[in-house]
Amino acid sequence: MPAARSRPMATHPPPPPPIPPLPPAQRSYRAPCPGCGAPVEFKSAQSAYAICPYCQSTVVRSGEVLSRIGTMGELFDDHSPLQPMASGRITLDGREQAFTLIGRLQYQSEAGVWSEWVAFLPDGTLATLSEDNGAYVFTRPMDAGRALPDAARFRIGTTTAVGGKPYSVAFNGQVHLRSAEGELPQLPPLGQPFGMVELRSQDGEVLAIDYSSDPPQASRGIAVRLEDLQMQGLKDASVKEEKEGREFSCPHCGAPVQVQLASSKSITCGSCKSLIDIGSGMGKELLVAEQHEPVRPVIALGSRGTLQGVAWQVVGFQHRMGQEPGDDEQFGWSEYLLYHRQRGFAFLVDSEDGWSLVRPTTGAPRLASSQRSATYLGTTYQLQSSYNAETTYVLGEFYWQVTRGQTTFNRDFASAKGLLSMEQSASEITWSSGDKLASATVAQAFGMANKADLLQRDDPGPFVAASGLGMGSIVLLVFVLIVVMALMGNCSGSSGGAYRSSGGSMGGYTSGGGHK
Repeated sequence: MPAARSRPMATHPPPPPPIPPLPPAQRSYRAPCPGCGAPVEFKSAQSAYAICPYCQSTVVRSGEVLSRIGTMGELFDDHSPLQPMASGRITLDGREQAFTLIGRLQYQSEAGVWSEWVAFLPDGTLATLSEDNGAYVFTRPMDAGRALPDAARFRIGTTTAVGGKPYSVAFNGQVHLRSAEGELPQLPPLGQPFGMVELRSQDGEVLAIDYSSDPPQASRGIAVRLEDLQMQGLKDASVKEEKEGREFSCPHCGAPVQVQLASSKSITCGSCKSLIDIGSGMGKELLVAEQHEPVRPVIALGSRGTLQGVAWQVVGFQHRMGQEPGDDEQFGWSEYLLYHRQRGFAFLVDSEDGWSLVRPTTGAPRLASSQRSATYLGTTYQLQSSYNAETTYVLGEFYWQVTRGQTTFNRDFASAKGLLSMEQSASEITWSSGDKLASATVAQAFGMANKADLLQRDDPGPFVAASGLGMGSIVLLVFVLIVVMALMGNCSGSSGGAYRSSGGSMGGYTSGGGHK
């Protein structure tokens, strides 16, 4: 740093420019609710429906007349930081634009509940901000350029082209509208199932096809981070923290069990360690399964730690076993489910190959016809291992219905830039990506420097940044490598599958229609 003759005054970066207010809507209309007389407002000319915020009546507009067509169901409290009239900024077509959230559609599938927020843009058009377990995708309606086929034509894992661009079929299932609020351009019948298909590309795009109308409607978008949207008018985080969690008695031992996260579908009893399915709600019969031969996590549930600049909290833990086809040998690893209010969920994976931090991908990597490589966001990853995986022990809370004995088929890939993995179940294919972590990084993140030996694992390169190797160390490594290669050349019957990347160990991650 160059020397200064005098100490400069402290400077601070200028604050971001304020979000300009949206221009007046092309058409704004307000009329009394036919149900209770409270004012119901339509800001967008494209909105045909609105939910009265006072009596929850579903109101449809025909010209200047409002008609009541029913009552909307109660919203599932997902503790979302978003709310109607929250505003933000996003770059569209190379230009930063303001938007305001004016309504929400809350959908449900077998896997869970997610929200589609209606975003009002300055030109009067509408977009959608999809929210599911802390993951966000901003989409706009698109013209597919051709008649879309029936949902049954899209098979999980296959590739199809839309507008000349290849996409992988990531989800195909039945969903239904659970509830809604605010101003809406469309409103599927409450509780009536309809088809939904999600396609994903290798460059991270998501293309959703909604079969609630005829013809079906398509939309396309990309993943966004909530903090990058410069949101204003979010719910006060302190209000959420003050809410007491749900509590019930364990069906097996009667001990009190408290649920901390609104999105949890499975939880374990802190006393008897039984695994309890709470996906159907607290007022319904709870399914319970005993768990014997407990596995003790090295990092305790509830621990807080900062990894890659994000302050995570450990909310779940599961142990899994893997076995390569045709191999009698089994191997095990552990996964810690991490939670952050704005970033959602991530997995801290503890395997014999070291630590890694992985998250589900937004797009779908392109798998080579040989199945030996996969390409995602311009990077090609080489296959390291293929194996069958089974969940054997569970602790804590999970946002999907995890059970002991759940099985998937996994493929792990690696490149100089990190890890990529595929996990396939009977109904879904999910991808995850991440990076290797040094053992010391994990210990420091969770304040466990005094227990660093418990966290010590192999830290092989090139995925982990080393602390500077001297020439002597490099020479030694080269010598050891030569010896190992010579020994391998003299051995016969080697399977070649000893190295297993832990990047794909997403432990039963099922996202259903809400995996955006």
